[in-house]
Amino acid sequence: MEAGEEMEQILKKRQVLLFFVLLGIAQAGSTIRRYSVEEEAENGVFVANLLKDLGLEVEELAARGPRVISKGKKLNLEFNRQTGDLLLREKLDREELCGPAEPCVVPFQVLLGNPLQIFQAELQIRDINDHSPVFLDKEITMKISESTASGTTFLIERAQDLDVGSNGLQTYTINPNFYFHLNLQNSPDGTVLPQLVLDKVLDREERSEIRLILTALDGGNPPRSGTVQILIEVLDINDNAPVFSKLRYEVQIPENSPVGSQVATVSARDLDIGDHGNIAYAFSQASEDIRKTFRMNATSGEILLVKTLDFESIQAYTICVQATDGGGLSGGSVVIVQVMDLNDNPPELTMSTFTNHIPENALETVIAVFSVADSDSGDNGKMVCSIQEDLPFILKPSFENFYTLMTNTALDRETRSQYNITIMVSDLGTPRLTAQHTIIVQVSDINDNAPAFTQTSYTIFVRENNSPALHIGTISATDSDSGSNAHITYSLLPPQDPQLALHSLVSINADNGQLFALSALDYEDQQTFKFHVGATDGGSPALSSQTLVRVVVLDDNDNAPFVLYPLQNSSVPCTELLPRAAEPGYLVTKVVAVDRDSGQNAWLSFQLLKATEPGLFSVWAHNGEVRTTRLLSERDAPKHRLLLLVKDNGDPPHSASVTLQVLVVDGFSQPYLPLPEVARDPAQDEDILTLYLVIALASVSSLFLLSVLLFVGVRLCRRARATSLGGCSMPEGHFPAHLVDVGGAGTLSQSYQYEVCLTGDTGTPDFKFLKPIIPNFLLQSSETENDTNPSYRNSFEFS
Repeated sequence: MEAGEEMEQILKKRQVLLFFVLLGIAQAGSTIRRYSVEEEAENGVFVANLLKDLGLEVEELAARGPRVISKGKKLNLEFNRQTGDLLLREKLDREELCGPAEPCVVPFQVLLGNPLQIFQAELQIRDINDHSPVFLDKEITMKISESTASGTTFLIERAQDLDVGSNGLQTYTINPNFYFHLNLQNSPDGTVLPQLVLDKVLDREERSEIRLILTALDGGNPPRSGTVQILIEVLDINDNAPVFSKLRYEVQIPENSPVGSQVATVSARDLDIGDHGNIAYAFSQASEDIRKTFRMNATSGEILLVKTLDFESIQAYTICVQATDGGGLSGGSVVIVQVMDLNDNPPELTMSTFTNHIPENALETVIAVFSVADSDSGDNGKMVCSIQEDLPFILKPSFENFYTLMTNTALDRETRSQYNITIMVSDLGTPRLTAQHTIIVQVSDINDNAPAFTQTSYTIFVRENNSPALHIGTISATDSDSGSNAHITYSLLPPQDPQLALHSLVSINADNGQLFALSALDYEDQQTFKFHVGATDGGSPALSSQTLVRVVVLDDNDNAPFVLYPLQNSSVPCTELLPRAAEPGYLVTKVVAVDRDSGQNAWLSFQLLKATEPGLFSVWAHNGEVRTTRLLSERDAPKHRLLLLVKDNGDPPHSASVTLQVLVVDGFSQPYLPLPEVARDPAQDEDILTLYLVIALASVSSLFLLSVLLFVGVRLCRRARATSLGGCSMPEGHFPAHLVDVGGAGTLSQSYQYEVCLTGDTGTPDFKFLKPIIPNFLLQSSETENDTNPSYRNSFEFS
């Protein structure tokens, strides 16, 4: 409610302000200033300085953009905005502008903007003596009866002078003669009419014709003159002059009457008979306009139309008609022709000022100031002005048919950027005539719309190991504005995570929003990261928006499987024990492997590539379990070497190989020491190791029977061997320095520890001695002996 009352108060204030503005404009136009200039003045002649009359300074005058406007009779005036001088731009012809009217005053207006003000003024064009008196007839013929008494006056056709005032026709003179003198008579309209006065009775027998020279003089300095010859024919006596039936005829004729139409018919009669009674009709004292527009039938007295009438040019004609009989006597009458106005002139629209670009969101902006006019009269000259109803513009009438076109509400360029406004002007005549003027108004843009992204957020998928500077996606935003206000610049915003080195990961093209990966991405290092992208337009002030971009790194199969167990290194492969009495499906061991990739790239499958005894072992493809497929026989080798392949499900797949050593034992009571591998030929090493394993198994069996004797023998053997070889050396990297604990099915139920030593000079593997795990009192004696050569001792533990 409070907001509505506040809006109502604002509207009332605007109405009061508009009332005072219109009142000021009306008062400014009520005072009319008059200036004058001579006709035929040269281009650039100073007319007036309007600074004082306008009450403005030079700077204010230039800022308000003055314009000179004239209606009807156009004036070509130039307004100097810097000095306030009103100058003439072309020569003026007073006779063309005003004809015989005096004084010759042409109204004009000075239009000022910001605020709108119209200054009324008039320019009086002073006449100069630039026309000589002219007689329309080359010769004037007069017939005068010889019986005419002295003192009789005869009216002579007057001369025409386009100048007015003192420069117009002033007097006439006639050459000296014995019969006539000149008498000048002033007519009601102020013109001087020449009359011949008979001084001496004429005698046709003495002189049948008389020629006189009539001179017309104007009042110019120097005066101009024109002459005509008067031929006077002396006639016989004629004592009756023609008499018209009416002294005044009044007729009305529409302005659209066709050429040849009968305007009026005059009639006169003469009481004389014969030639003295024959009447001839003619125009008397007719102007040039009358002679060009009408024609008199000398016999019938009909007045015919020879030129199309125009009410807007001349509304009425006064035609003097003279009837002359055969004796030279004449009578006169007047025909008043009223031209009836028709609605034959459409309204005219004159654009005074026009602005074709207006900014959006502007309130009550003046677009154009124009005036309308119609040359017709009465209802035919009354006009109404309108525009389309569905436009956000209004027409406000001013005074003297001036209108102001302005915006009614704030415009929105994004809704509509151009308006075609048709101004319709219609008069009230029958039928109505209309005129229209179309103007195009462009709505200029202001930066009132921020960039809008096509998506609220973006998710971009990038495969790892990409090439640097790879185009990974495009961020797009649009701006409803135009020009520089719609020019969008993209940028990366600081990441919310301070640990994210965004500028080393991606970059963005500021012009088109294309995103590029700056370095190769690693799925195993970083699966996803997110950041914000900003879009800023080029307006002033600039507007911006932002969107969230999430980059998801897609995994490539770039990592081979890694075997956790058994550990594959340069040492001797892990040896698994398999009881000879194992049932089919016996679990020998389980290969454990992992893959750093994800998805199907990390799906591992196991495959047995090579085995010493094909068909004895199998590998479960999905879990890596190595199991027996049948019962072992006495013909099966005691030692088996298995080569397994661990392969992922990538494209292309990656794989890793696993080597297993499986030793077949009769029972877990037999101690066993796997042979080390040295860098030899694989086939030869396999045969040698097989031989050593057989020997080792036989020795283990004997050790259980003669444990005490073998213990003493072993000590003596080790001491003798150390002395002869200078110590037992072990190939580097073939045996681990720690105990390997192998658990699960297929292993011994008790823990055994074996020591092996290889000679360093030949590289041939050989057992130094075999030692089972025995009670502590025996083990202490053994450890005391072994401490003498700790670097040559290596142990394996099986459980």
